Amino acid sequence: MAPLYIGFLIYPGVVQLDVMGAYQVLAFPPDTEMHLIGKTVDPITSNEGVTLLPSITYTDCPPLDVLCVPGGGMGQVEVMRDIETLKFLQRQGAKARYVTSVCTGSLILAAAGLLDEYQATCHWAFREQLACFGVDVVSERVVIDRDRITGAGVTSGIDLGLTLLQLLYDKATAKMAQLMMEYNPQPPFQAGSPEQAGETLTAQLLEAGKPLVDAFQLQVQKIATSV
Repeated sequence: MAPLYIGFLIYPGVVQLDVMGAYQVLAFPPDTEMHLIGKTVDPITSNEGVTLLPSITYTDCPPLDVLCVPGGGMGQVEVMRDIETLKFLQRQGAKARYVTSVCTGSLILAAAGLLDEYQATCHWAFREQLACFGVDVVSERVVIDRDRITGAGVTSGIDLGLTLLQLLYDKATAKMAQLMMEYNPQPPFQAGSPEQAGETLTAQLLEAGKPLVDAFQLQVQKIATSV
């Protein structure tokens, strides 16, 4: 069988688990060819300080079966403004079987015009910002709207990957990948969403992250009004 080409956009400040959760799942079948895509092949430092090495550039990237765009910290704002990156996503998105994102990566897709008239999701703290682009925002873990598949917060990348394996292959393959990873969540706390965490803890987290969220909001509004 011809390989399935699966590519993850990476950039300075990308959240490494946004990339690696889905990457780990999608690398399970033997006929997937995985790529980390950068503007150059120079090392990239993630939001957490992890060094990632692109395997291919925009110019050399083959037509992808799956395009995945992960979210990031403030470095993501520069990507949302970068014409070269947005054009690359538009070219690949026009031909890919599935255009996907994890966390706030959906805002990058929206900036590229790839979520126009689609439903999508992102991290719960940034859904209003995604709506600034006119996206029909849905509060679900993974949202499937035709060939657009978007994941919510960081850890949803694993769920996104399993969803894609079922669509690309079958349910048995997805289940085997889940078993191989021993993906059997039993978190020590039930605080993985605002509904579970409660108002007090949610407010504390939002207050701690307010400088980033506010700065992000300001820049996103500027980008959204210029699209």
